[in-house]
Amino acid sequence: QVQLVESGGGLVQPGGSLRLSCAASGRIFSIVNMGWYRQAPGKQRELVATIPSDGSRNYADSVKGRFTISRDNAKNTVYRQMNSLKPEATAVYYCNALLYAVGSIIPKDYWGQGTQVTVSS
Repeated sequence: QVQLVESGGGLVQPGGSLRLSCAASGRIFSIVNMGWYRQAPGKQRELVATIPSDGSRNYADSVKGRFTISRDNAKNTVYRQMNSLKPEATAVYYCNALLYAVGSIIPKDYWGQGTQVTVSS
């Protein structure tokens, strides 16, 4: 059994900052990729940022320069620092991990339960 648990969401004023964390736990053999997605009300889920095991980073154009993704491989944890937050960043943010579970020969996608981020004055 593999679980992804997110933390760090909440209410923040425009221009403020927030840091999200996501820890993967369970019978994990190796993690290929970790990332963050978000879903705003009435919209489809979209990619925010990903960080593969090689440490490279991929960002959506809408967050480049303001969001930073990082990863602690020893803790199976991914972080996202969000700065200069705008109201349009309001969404439920989901953690994602593509990983090999112990005993599995193909990688599988796992998702966290989601954490609400609201940017409002």
